[in-house]
Amino acid sequence: MANIKSAKKRIKVNQKKAAANKSRNTALKTAIKKANAAIENNSENKDELIKDAVKKIDQAASKNLIHKNCAARKKSNLAKKANNA
Repeated sequence: MANIKSAKKRIKVNQKKAAANKSRNTALKTAIKKANAAIENNSENKDELIKDAVKKIDQAASKNLIHKNCAARKKSNLAKKANNA
């Protein structure tokens, strides 16, 4: 355990940020999985799910959860799958 006050604060802040990042990352992965499943099953609401997944990807990139090139790649893969389906 840290003895210095600022180090104790950093531990608390890092734990909060890690929890928030984990939550956002889980939501991102879930949205992408739902969109992929909708594309493969040719679901009625696939456009809505793709739109939601793209929104989550953009939010993750803006929060530096994923790199901007990674976000572009994920969006591109979703669009390619949607157009081929």
